[in-house]
Amino acid sequence: MRALGWKQCDIILVSGDAYIDSPFMGVAVVGRVLERAGFNVGVIAQPMNEEDIARLGEPRLFWGVSGGSVDSMVSNYTASKKFRNDDDYTPGGKNTKRPDRASIAYTNLIRRVFKPTVPIMLGGIEASLRRTTHYDFWSNKLRRPLILDAKADYLLYGMADNSVVEFARALEKGEGIEAVQGLCYVAKAPKEGYLTLPSFSACVKDPLVFMEMFDLFYHNNDPMSAKGLCQEVDGRYVVQNPPARYLTPEEMDEVSALPFTREAHPCDLAQGEIRALETIRFSLSTHQGCYGECNFCAISVHQGRTVRSRSEASIVEEATQLTQHPKFKGIIHDVGGPTANMYGYECAKKFKKGTCEDKTCLFPFTCKAMPVNHARQITLLRKLRALPKVRKAFIASGIRYDLIAEDKAHGEAYLKEILEHHISGQMKVAPEHIDDEVLSLMGKPGKASLVRFKALFDKLNPKKQFLTYYLIAAHPGCEERHMHSLKEFASTVLKMNPEQAQIFIPTPSTYSTLMYYTGRHYLTRKPIFVEKEMGKKERQKQIVITKEHLAGRGRMDG
Repeated sequence: MRALGWKQCDIILVSGDAYIDSPFMGVAVVGRVLERAGFNVGVIAQPMNEEDIARLGEPRLFWGVSGGSVDSMVSNYTASKKFRNDDDYTPGGKNTKRPDRASIAYTNLIRRVFKPTVPIMLGGIEASLRRTTHYDFWSNKLRRPLILDAKADYLLYGMADNSVVEFARALEKGEGIEAVQGLCYVAKAPKEGYLTLPSFSACVKDPLVFMEMFDLFYHNNDPMSAKGLCQEVDGRYVVQNPPARYLTPEEMDEVSALPFTREAHPCDLAQGEIRALETIRFSLSTHQGCYGECNFCAISVHQGRTVRSRSEASIVEEATQLTQHPKFKGIIHDVGGPTANMYGYECAKKFKKGTCEDKTCLFPFTCKAMPVNHARQITLLRKLRALPKVRKAFIASGIRYDLIAEDKAHGEAYLKEILEHHISGQMKVAPEHIDDEVLSLMGKPGKASLVRFKALFDKLNPKKQFLTYYLIAAHPGCEERHMHSLKEFASTVLKMNPEQAQIFIPTPSTYSTLMYYTGRHYLTRKPIFVEKEMGKKERQKQIVITKEHLAGRGRMDG
């Protein structure tokens, strides 16, 4: 600040992560777009005490608080609620700097040091997924909207590139800010014309009412069609404006071209290696959003269900810039997004009218209106491979294997392309399960699509690379018999013994978490089995990863 001649920051952003100046880090993106708009922005990474939070003084306009790139409770605890010792976003890799419920902790820290102070705004994934009444796995109860528990003034949800600038400019000019899209705030009365959700107390009293509330919340997340929402909580109303509009491809290109250094702040680097930096420094984000709508995934609520893709020229230019970095050794670590092979195509109707309320794009089958086409991504990958100094451009992001089979024109060519040039040794896909009963509760297509994909993989696999699988145990509706079926299918059809499976974690604001809390099917409302005992969750996992002879013995014994 002294070197720049600043007497005061306009905005100070507080983050639960070390500061990495990368387009993959939400706080860095928000800081850069505010800087481009003419604001003086400071960042405080992982404050631990009052001295840390006071190091830049008080901002002139507002504080922006983010728990980090991952919900702090997910970051801090396993599916068994055991504390995680490691943290890829903390210098040195040890989980010593991220408080539980970081958004609340940081807001309280600010108010202890600066009282009264300028407005405090919450943002990031933690805020997005906790912006209304939500089930919290770690306390095993429904919690109030985060804006109330944190005693913050505002909350900005979703991808806030444009809305945060609009908010800052309105504050600067002394104009009303309550019309900013993507904004939540607390009011004394509901807003006229907005949908009124069932109250917090009504949700606590009746799980079926909570399910009704969540349906209304979930189906009002698209900028093209969403209505504003209000919810009464303890005599006050949390008002949620409709989502901010999505960035256009041109705007996405502009954000990607901002002067990110792709390095951590020297203060953070001096404390030790930051593992996340090594993953994202030489990676490329090609698009935002996902139309998969898996029930256990929060991307739909945070990034949206419409895929927005950057231009090939922008991505190639960014890759060219990567090759000039002094630490670049010829490897681009990832070319992708939430799902790598959704780049470059989307249903035209969604861009005009928003997402459909009565059906999803890929479940139980791919919608006929979805123009699945991998041609643009094939072209992009070839251009990246052709760049001087690029030896390899990997795809580390997830790939939907069912989309490869749906693309009759280019699917086989796409798979051949990535097998020959864009993976190393193995390809990991995420069927999550193979039992159609469980898959339907996950919002995933049946196992037939996996069988077709494996046959195509075996046919096009000249290097004899391995196919590995991401699997989930103890998802709502999943019993031990389903895990035995998965184990048998893996042995007889996939011809492998799974070595890894993850126990389902009920993260805030997903349909799977709704089922976990209520014990009811998310559509029919009929009761379903939900495993909640930690030991039995672990047993489900062990059924599928234990060597075959032990798994068989366990089946006979049990």
